[in-house]
Amino acid sequence: MPIPIPTSPIFWLLLACVLVQLFYAAYYFWPFARRPLEAPADAPGPDAEPVSIVVCAHNELDNLRRLLPLLLQQDYPAGFEIVLIDDRSDDDTYLYAQQLAQYYHEKVRLVTVTRTPRGFAPKKYALTLGVKTTRFARLLFTDADCIPATNQWLRLMQRGFAHADVVLGFSAYVQAPGFLNQLIRYETLLTGAQYLSFAWRGRPYMGVGRNLAYTRACFNTTKGYASHMRLLSGDDDLMVQDAVRYGQRVAVVADPSAHTLSEPAASWRVWWHQKRRHLSAGRAYRMPDRLRIGTFIMANVLFYLATAALVFSPNNWVPLAVVWVLRTMFVSAVYARLSRRLGQPVIVGLLPVLDVAYFFHYLALGISLFLNRTLRWK
Repeated sequence: MPIPIPTSPIFWLLLACVLVQLFYAAYYFWPFARRPLEAPADAPGPDAEPVSIVVCAHNELDNLRRLLPLLLQQDYPAGFEIVLIDDRSDDDTYLYAQQLAQYYHEKVRLVTVTRTPRGFAPKKYALTLGVKTTRFARLLFTDADCIPATNQWLRLMQRGFAHADVVLGFSAYVQAPGFLNQLIRYETLLTGAQYLSFAWRGRPYMGVGRNLAYTRACFNTTKGYASHMRLLSGDDDLMVQDAVRYGQRVAVVADPSAHTLSEPAASWRVWWHQKRRHLSAGRAYRMPDRLRIGTFIMANVLFYLATAALVFSPNNWVPLAVVWVLRTMFVSAVYARLSRRLGQPVIVGLLPVLDVAYFFHYLALGISLFLNRTLRWK
């Protein structure tokens, strides 16, 4: 029985969207997933320079009690310091940090922020004070609610400085039961696939503050966060945007031993607010980056909208099913390979469901930001 010829222009829109998705998968994601693993931690590498680890904390006492011992246990013979920024905390963060700084006076330095000047983004202002306090030329940033995946995190992230001024790392979320956790981890995988593979292809556009490194010279070249100091978000991705504008070189470290781990949002409401804040910085991206990211997102959203429309067109059911199955099999295979490359286990059979949920959630977020741009910070 021959396959009916599609009669709806919506089908041709769907086919165009599939071709765009296949291009991104074949040009960016699949080659990145197949790239060789980084050199092991005990191999010779550019990790002979001391490092300043910068952590900003606002009422994060419990998280700091978990994080700081793991930072102090990092295997890095060249030496490092931890610059802990107490940003207007009203719990016992200051007392804990002060005790730690006294006990490990050669490794832990405390910066206290009691107030933020009006009109300044609190975290960016606090980080600026922290960077000014650092003693070493290389800076490695993480958040108080993260932990390094291994005691080789610091050493492996420094490997990226062999030929770069900025090093992008990956930050994963802890696996837990429930569909929300699966969706958060899928979104993190897909976001990581984009910014890491784009950077690997020479088109860096963002990083994540939970696992990001750059030199103090890079920070000075971009004038820190000056260009976006009044925006609540963007201490990571907009910093990378500025670094690229100023010609700074960017490298990627994707070894699972160089990841950081965070506890994911426990409710849909919390995750919704987190994603609104993260996406809000996208308006300040360079136009080529916005087009590149927007084309990928739009191709996926339109693919599902076109699918929903063609369900009501019986003449297009057979070609729709053929295209849908072939596209889903190919994309799922690529994402599964990416998950193995980044050490992020996924349930392959659940990928099509997560893909649908993610892109409709992304569409809802975009509409929400368009209608209401008000954001809240700690």
